[in-house]
Amino acid sequence: MSRLDAKELAALAISIKDWSAALGFQQTGITDTDLRLAGERLEKSVAEGRLGDMDYMWKHGSKRFQPEELVPGTVRIISVRMDYLPPQDDAETVRRDPASAFISRYALGRDYHKLMRKRLQQLAVRIREEIGEFGYRAFVDSAPVLEKPLAVKAGLGWMGKHTNIINRHAGSWFFLGELYTDLPLPLDNPVSTHCGSCNACIDICPTRAIVAPYQLDARRCISYLTIELSGPIPEPLRPLMGNHIYGCDDCMMACPWNRFAAPTPETDFLPRQGLDQASLLELFSWDESAFLKRTEGSPIRRIGHERWQRNIAVALGNSRPQPEVISALRRTRPRASALVKEHIDWALNQLGKQKNAKGQRG
Repeated sequence: MSRLDAKELAALAISIKDWSAALGFQQTGITDTDLRLAGERLEKSVAEGRLGDMDYMWKHGSKRFQPEELVPGTVRIISVRMDYLPPQDDAETVRRDPASAFISRYALGRDYHKLMRKRLQQLAVRIREEIGEFGYRAFVDSAPVLEKPLAVKAGLGWMGKHTNIINRHAGSWFFLGELYTDLPLPLDNPVSTHCGSCNACIDICPTRAIVAPYQLDARRCISYLTIELSGPIPEPLRPLMGNHIYGCDDCMMACPWNRFAAPTPETDFLPRQGLDQASLLELFSWDESAFLKRTEGSPIRRIGHERWQRNIAVALGNSRPQPEVISALRRTRPRASALVKEHIDWALNQLGKQKNAKGQRG
């Protein structure tokens, strides 16, 4: 039970938001632990098989939508967001160039998990300096936490039709983090939704993964296919993936609210290793040693070299039948794993079809 009265808690909530801003979070909100509706939606998605192989979304049972089960004593969640869009980003040009490698904007720089968790820990230390010991635990896309519904309840934005959080003043290019706490702080109010009749995100999705407004079938989502899926990418979806090799930002790039997005002030989130402008052939040439070295500190590293090659092989199959592309695929095939070989063979077949079609047209 908090030693603070209502007036002191209200003053503390204001201070928390000030301290949070000083630590580099663009916005902070406070919500309670009631996630019953989000839990029902999650259970429905699991029952319908829409989450694919992401067993971590359900293996912890009700802890994901009952925060007080995950961290006993929790009565409030402090939800924060941090912008990550690189300045002067030329994502659209990269996406339209079949020879270029498209990587989700969030993964171009250093891994955000440690940075944000450290800042949340610093926020907790600042609170403790002010009021003494209190119960808390920090999360950044880790453990069974429903971060998006919590962000909505805390007033950081609304759930868009693509299931990402949208803020009317900042778009959707931001990370989320949470501080579970036993402090009964005053609550912030959710904001109203402002998607209206716009279906830009639904219309642009290459694989039609947004099966209805606010409903995503992860099994068709390029982010799932390139990051979460460990086995073969379903063949019918491969031609639809274009040059996406790690994640997909198409739905967010189409969202009109992102015209208000501000470039990140965090230097750690700026592109590294030239990943914002890299060619498919350049990245396909990385052996495992080069992959591990050049993705050190990057979220990309967690998919491993095999999936990296698998994804690029598909993208090369969707590019043009240039001699150097065909040569790179053939040169890599003998030493590739069975998984990668399958995707290389598919790519070579695709490029062969293009070449034959072009020859027939004269």
